[in-house]
Amino acid sequence: MFAKLLTYALFVTFALARPNARLGDRLARRAAGVHTSSPKIPSNGPASLTTNVTHAEFSSNWAGAAFESPAGTFKSVTGTFVVPTPRAPSGGSGTFAASAWVGIDGDTCGSAILQTGIDFTVSGGRVSFDAWFEYFPAAATDFSGIPISAGNTIRLTATVSTTTSGTVKIENLSTGVTVSRALTSSARLCQENAEWIVEDFEEGNSMVPFANFGTVTFTNAVATEASGSTVGPSGAVIINMEQNGQVLTSVSTSSSSVTVNHT
Repeated sequence: MFAKLLTYALFVTFALARPNARLGDRLARRAAGVHTSSPKIPSNGPASLTTNVTHAEFSSNWAGAAFESPAGTFKSVTGTFVVPTPRAPSGGSGTFAASAWVGIDGDTCGSAILQTGIDFTVSGGRVSFDAWFEYFPAAATDFSGIPISAGNTIRLTATVSTTTSGTVKIENLSTGVTVSRALTSSARLCQENAEWIVEDFEEGNSMVPFANFGTVTFTNAVATEASGSTVGPSGAVIINMEQNGQVLTSVSTSSSSVTVNHT
């Protein structure tokens, strides 16, 4: 796993060191299988913040909360959030994006992730949204038949069936539309992690220019274990996003919520 994470870290160091191209026709590129939500890429973070208990971990691509259970008992994770209106970061121009999702694995288990979420993109002031699912290491695939708009309330659920299969579901509670998909893979889930994440995902061969998403709050956030017992995010590890020495998020948790603010 260390070698895999090191490979990802080296890749992102290169990706962040060079200018990102515009996303262009992102739907066509998604159809070509080039959008990937990846395992957490650890970051040391600024030295001035490494002792701050509210910034327990730093990552180059994730912000949110993640359980770390070597016992491998997590069976499902769910969370509800209101779709934000993304903006270009201060002084930025072009196309920017981010993604909010829930998933099983990808933190301490880097071999597989069962996940589903919503991408939000702003390009020249125009915003767009995509609902998607992914069983990493396969690329993300868009759901069809579930329009998403800013302000919609979305419930996300990922459920493990076996170590190589599971189901994902997105419910648009504002419109009453639900989509789901059963997934299988040769990649084995560890069931070590349950997550509520805002991500700077990869598109093509680099991470996308990161959008200012304002605030994403996952409410009614619950992880269920194999025994049937449930846990809330207050016991999870907080992860903040850091790129090129700059912390881009501020994360907090409660017994039933995870709040991710763009700083």
